[in-house]
Amino acid sequence: MRRLNRKKTLNLVKELDAFPKVPQSYVETSASGGTVSLIAFTTMALLTIMEFSVYQDTWMKYEYEVDKDFSSKLRINIDITVAMKCQYVGADVLDLAETMVASADGLVYEPAIFDLSPQQKEWQRMLQLIQSRLQEEHSLQDVIFKSAFKSASTALPPREDDSSQSPDACRIRGHLYVNKVAGNFHITVGKAIPHPRGHAHLAALVNHESYNFSHRIDHLSFGELVPGIINPLDGTEKIAVDHNQMFQYFITVVPTKLHTYKISADTHQFSVTERERIINHAAGSHGVSGIFMKYDLSSLMVTVTEEHMPFWQFFVRLCGIVGGIFSTTGMLHGIGKFIVEIICCRFRLGAYKPVHSVPFEDGHTDNHLPLLENNTH
Repeated sequence: MRRLNRKKTLNLVKELDAFPKVPQSYVETSASGGTVSLIAFTTMALLTIMEFSVYQDTWMKYEYEVDKDFSSKLRINIDITVAMKCQYVGADVLDLAETMVASADGLVYEPAIFDLSPQQKEWQRMLQLIQSRLQEEHSLQDVIFKSAFKSASTALPPREDDSSQSPDACRIRGHLYVNKVAGNFHITVGKAIPHPRGHAHLAALVNHESYNFSHRIDHLSFGELVPGIINPLDGTEKIAVDHNQMFQYFITVVPTKLHTYKISADTHQFSVTERERIINHAAGSHGVSGIFMKYDLSSLMVTVTEEHMPFWQFFVRLCGIVGGIFSTTGMLHGIGKFIVEIICCRFRLGAYKPVHSVPFEDGHTDNHLPLLENNTH
């Protein structure tokens, strides 16, 4: 009884077989079918390799939301060299809340030589080349995000030559913590002193002829310092053509959360607009000589996440490639074979031609239509 039930079950399963097997003796092969099969297998192999390379790669996903964090402090990372001696310049921040952050809170003044060494010039040239490529190819920013902490440091390398030249510039580097409101970081003549209405700089003791705000921005970023990230102003160099010259940078800072397979960091991206002009009160160009970086914070926050194709999606796409090529090549081969058969049949039909009746000796005639290839006349 059990054997009977098992046999019925097997017969039922056989009837549900969606892949019936054709006996080998009924299978007919052809040269055209082999050629199409070879093309199909080659195409499948190439597409499979390409799909596997896509599966191994990752991409960056951007999400936007309102930034609700206004209580924390904003970190500004600075590395700027000014072509004036350190005792003549001062740097500080004044925000819209009239809060002054003095440079003594986190910045270091180092005497330096403004002209770069050959190795440093090569570093600056490569950094400027990368900046120009980033402006043309915005997708390169994703590559920089994914290579953070893996690539070489973007900091200015130390001088490799022992120059006997006396320092003629001041390197201001370090970081400051400011309120998350719009503010103005500036470097101008004289040290900053507190003032009831803000602050002031002791510029009266500095000779006007010594003013030279030629500068080089080796690094400027906001938020957590992430090695390997290249910011818009890194590698910028400006040469002053007049003693009374003002350099202005208008910066819009966007809070950014970066999540990759290597790091997770709270940093900031920013865009910048530059302007420079000569101070000439007689011509109506008012202001103060110096370097002014006016920054404002965006109300939106960007979350950048590195994503990877899941295995099930890769498997489904791979099955689609194999099945699609099999079906497509089979249909194309069938259509091509059908067209060839129609053309060949027309040629064969055109090969038949009527001939005159052939009389026999007994008086009968042959009315059959022999083929041309068998006709000896």
